Amino acid sequence: MSTTDAAPETPDAPPASMRSSRRRIGDSVFSYLSIGSGLLIFVTLALVAVFLTSESMPAVMESREAIGDGAAFSLVETTLPLVFGTVLAAALALVIAIPVSVGIALFISHYAPRRMASGLGYMIDLLAAVPSVVYGLWGGIWLVPKLEPLYLFLNTTLGTWPTWPGFMPFVGGDPIVALFAGDPHAPMRNLASASIVLAVMVLPIITAVAREVFLQTPRLQEEAALALGATRWETVRTVVLPFGRSGVVAASMLGLGRALGETMAVLMILAPGATFSFHILEVGMHQTIAANIAAKEAESAGTEMSLLIFTGLVLFVLTFLINAIARWIVARSGVKS
Repeated sequence: MSTTDAAPETPDAPPASMRSSRRRIGDSVFSYLSIGSGLLIFVTLALVAVFLTSESMPAVMESREAIGDGAAFSLVETTLPLVFGTVLAAALALVIAIPVSVGIALFISHYAPRRMASGLGYMIDLLAAVPSVVYGLWGGIWLVPKLEPLYLFLNTTLGTWPTWPGFMPFVGGDPIVALFAGDPHAPMRNLASASIVLAVMVLPIITAVAREVFLQTPRLQEEAALALGATRWETVRTVVLPFGRSGVVAASMLGLGRALGETMAVLMILAPGATFSFHILEVGMHQTIAANIAAKEAESAGTEMSLLIFTGLVLFVLTFLINAIARWIVARSGVKS
């Protein structure tokens, strides 16, 4: 008998064709389950969009009829102040959070000892697990009173700064826009306080993504810069920051998506208003879409509920676009989130 002949199968072993068939069935089942799980996300988003669109139509139709009859009710007039407050609060939160997040990420990735960097990174990641209601309690009870002296100082010394010509027709005809102007009074439950708490909430997201981007900087490029006589800061400025620019932008937009949709913390801190004022220290001037929905949903019905759903649709579209842009930037920069 030739030594190359196949060994006979044992009596208890299934035939090779049966084992192959079982593997093919298992692969097919797993493939279908994976495809179905992925499609479930798109179906869920589509159902949410259909629900928001259909349920907001009564408010849209009533707004059209009111405009035709010359009435004051207008969907745009009701929604725009909420959009303005939402975007302004999120923008201020990013202005505060991005420099701090980038500094923490650089410290963890290039300056801190390994043990300290590991512990600090773990603590930063834990901030993302803190419930928003806890941030709301902390901000409303402890932080707001602590910020009152700072707000009064800013109002007294920088009440007319920054200023630029008014460019929006709905700022009340005031040709000058000053962020720290107005008449702040205690308790300082204003947009500035809400933005600071939002900055703390988005800080872990931006820091985590920026840290991973900075750690992926090619080591050879850093060593080449050091070999040419660059200091550590010059290496960071000329090698690390340019390499991670796209990742930082993507992280910032992910944080922006979180800030736009935050509800409980803003609801517990911000005294609501419905104006287009840039005076972030004044109380009762601003409101966000998510906080407005949470505050009014329990007692609304009919057209009022339809109006809230319409504002939710606006927020849904806004956050969807922000996250889609962020994913596109992340994919172009080669960062896996």
